[in-house]
Amino acid sequence: MPLGDIRPLKAQLREQYKSYRRSMPPEIKKACDQQIADRVTALWQYRHNSLLLTYVSTSIEVDTHEIIRRALADGKRVAVPRCVPGTRNMEFYLIRGLEELKPGTFGVLEPEPDPKNLLTDFSHGLCLIPALCYDWKGFRLGYGKGYYDRFLARFGGHMIGICYSECVRRKLPHGRFDRPAELLVTERYLRRTSR
Repeated sequence: MPLGDIRPLKAQLREQYKSYRRSMPPEIKKACDQQIADRVTALWQYRHNSLLLTYVSTSIEVDTHEIIRRALADGKRVAVPRCVPGTRNMEFYLIRGLEELKPGTFGVLEPEPDPKNLLTDFSHGLCLIPALCYDWKGFRLGYGKGYYDRFLARFGGHMIGICYSECVRRKLPHGRFDRPAELLVTERYLRRTSR
């Protein structure tokens, strides 16, 4: 790909994958979400980590509500993000259930900013990363705000991308500081990346 402004391409890809997700029949999406949840909770990275960091899914994303419920039932500590107002940063807070969450930035369910639940040690754990699309090397196309890029730059645990198989492509444009997921989990397969 020649050097230049890749923003138009990224914008086009974002629209393409949002459109695909919006057009998924509800019963197909539900079946895919179930298969992905089953694959995630069977991973050694899930079994061997007592801490799960995960996004809280919106209607067009791979459903994480089921994964959160399972992780809590399995006795894991679960932390979800909250966007810090006026910045492009996010903080993770430990939760005991989905009922603790309220609509926040962009209408996404977020935890209350309670200092006693703020997670500050990011040296371990398993992080499920949101994306509209991934490539074979684990690089992601996010929503363009940069929240996760900033967070992942300082995260030291396992990073797993969850995605529908139709939203994985051979190659995506990425920057030299972007960190790829170590594993992609789709409804059809697991794919180790070169990380």
